[in-house]
Amino acid sequence: MTPAQLAEKPGARELAQVATRTRDAIVPDALMDATLRGSDRSAWTVAQLATADEALARIMEAIQGAQGIIDGFLARTRPLPLPKVPSVVTVWARAITRYQLHGDRSASETDDPIVRDYKDALKFLQLTADGKFSLGLDDPVLTDPQLLDVRFKDDERVFDRAQMRHFR
Repeated sequence: MTPAQLAEKPGARELAQVATRTRDAIVPDALMDATLRGSDRSAWTVAQLATADEALARIMEAIQGAQGIIDGFLARTRPLPLPKVPSVVTVWARAITRYQLHGDRSASETDDPIVRDYKDALKFLQLTADGKFSLGLDDPVLTDPQLLDVRFKDDERVFDRAQMRHFR
């Protein structure tokens, strides 16, 4: 998960609102978007840039927290880091990061999509750790030949070819 991916969804406006400290003026949407994407920020004042950088630091902290949660679940069954991050993992990371940035939410998951998405992400991570849900085509468990080694064991033969010749 990268800040640029968060700029796409949930977007710079929401991130600016939840990541800016309460004592500061909310970072302008365009500045937050430029900060998340690593674009040119020369049009803003030094104070605005400092506030945006502090907001970005909070966002990065939430991203790292989400990655830690995801790694904790996936490490039980998959080699980390994942060679290619499946899109479903990005969706889960986004939901967890967003939940962490919004702080303690008291609404239930039926009333609040942020809480619902967070709980769904944790549920699917648990199912994945338990081997009941696949990460899709990019799942290392499906693509790593060492993890896909399937062997069949059969009982020893009761009759071999030499013994079977006597029954013809």
